[in-house]
Amino acid sequence: MNRIHQKLQENKKLLSIYFTAGYPTINDTVSIIQDLEKNGVDMIEIGLPFSDPLADGPTIQASSTQALKNGMTTEVLFDQLKDIRKSVNIPLIIMGYFNPMLQYGVEAFCKKCQEIGIDGLIIPDLPVDEYHDEYKAIFDKYGLINVFLITPQTSVERINFIDSISNGFIYMVSSASVTGSQSGFGDEQTNYFKRIADMNLKNPQVIGFGISDNKTFTQATNYAKGAIIGSAFIKHVTNEGINTINTFVKSILE
Repeated sequence: MNRIHQKLQENKKLLSIYFTAGYPTINDTVSIIQDLEKNGVDMIEIGLPFSDPLADGPTIQASSTQALKNGMTTEVLFDQLKDIRKSVNIPLIIMGYFNPMLQYGVEAFCKKCQEIGIDGLIIPDLPVDEYHDEYKAIFDKYGLINVFLITPQTSVERINFIDSISNGFIYMVSSASVTGSQSGFGDEQTNYFKRIADMNLKNPQVIGFGISDNKTFTQATNYAKGAIIGSAFIKHVTNEGINTINTFVKSILE
């Protein structure tokens, strides 16, 4: 069974953390993953940096720019992760844009993911229909879950289609803006969370964008299986260093 499926079956609200591979320094990737698991994080999204990250806010964009300057590439990431399953058991998801995967070769990329123990991919700029028609068979062949994003503007018809071809969880973007933390969710976002929860989709939902602390994590997980934190975590490691990951995770789960 895919590790994502196993994790989704656990009777708890899930905390997923996003970080950019190769940031703050090129060789931090593995130790960050190990520390996050050790401190109780349930899933990890490993950001593959890209030069034109359309969905990312300034914090993640800056970390991607630095990671690229540090020398991070698809090949470097795969090399760093080749032994990751000797020390880490939780689900690992690569989040990145489609262009580097196309350059690597989609099937070769998926095969490599399977070899090193990646459980799923999040590709914000891969259209759902294109995935379904051209790539789903490849993902299935290598046991990879493709996670799709929905926003408050996504139509009911589209959400139902995404639900029908998904096999894991649906990434609920909390607002139509780019990534970044905020101080809390208002009525508009809460109503959106309720609306999706009431659809009783077959795939559980995990909410991302705007989650930064215990308050927003709790608000989001009142309506969903879990929540994803990216920008707030990257700000923390930028300001406090990677040796204080335990304090960050503790502050979310307090």
